[in-house]
Amino acid sequence: MENQRLPLPPFTLETAKQKVQLAEDAWNTKDPEKVALAYTIDTEWRNRTEFINGREAVKAFLTRKWKKEHHYKLKKELWGFRENRMAVQFQYEWQDDSGQWFRSYGNELWEFDPNGYMQKRFASINDMKIEEKGRIL
Repeated sequence: MENQRLPLPPFTLETAKQKVQLAEDAWNTKDPEKVALAYTIDTEWRNRTEFINGREAVKAFLTRKWKKEHHYKLKKELWGFRENRMAVQFQYEWQDDSGQWFRSYGNELWEFDPNGYMQKRFASINDMKIEEKGRIL
């Protein structure tokens, strides 16, 4: 059995905000190994139109993602929560290989197991081209 990943559900406003900040901090490391540790071994994801199952698949996905998305910077915000579920809105900025900057906006639905690991993550994301001078993150 894996260790607990604090904070644990059921969440309060304080612990839900803490969980969101921990996720933001982890993703901003751009370290697939570190980020993947927050998810159950059999985690289920939908990221845009891609379906990802399992922690190892998450690592592979994140490795591909951050090879493509240079200078990645993410900001997450709690939208709502109850018991072991959360809704989060986010935006991140990144630059592609051609030098074009993007801001990506989205919403995520999260579900956690009793030990505080995310077992489900469903993300809807839209990209917008921006100029470098228009960056806000």
